[in-house]
Amino acid sequence: QVQLVESGGGLVQAGGSLRLSCAASGGTFSSSAMGWFRQAPGKEREFVATISRSGGSTWYVDSVKGRFTISRDNAKNTVYLQMSSLKPEDTAVYYCAAAVRYSYTTRTGNYDYWGQGTQVTVSS
Repeated sequence: QVQLVESGGGLVQAGGSLRLSCAASGGTFSSSAMGWFRQAPGKEREFVATISRSGGSTWYVDSVKGRFTISRDNAKNTVYLQMSSLKPEDTAVYYCAAAVRYSYTTRTGNYDYWGQGTQVTVSS
């Protein structure tokens, strides 16, 4: 059983930056693909970014490419999402997730464990 705890959310002005962290415990972090997802009010949860087990490969949804960076520190059992040039449309609850059966995956249904989420609000 893997427990995930996100932190780092908050209120920021458009154009600003935030770094989200997700600390994992209770499982084999380094053997799991990790992902970040977000859900805005009234919308479905959407994929944002994923990173492979070793950290050597990353994928992003088109809307955040060039602005967001996902990374991981397997020694600290932590995955990060560095968000820059934030826009009001980035406002959402951000969730991290672990996929224990995949080296990497962008599909929501392939993730086995989820954090409780952290709110990111970008004001215009």
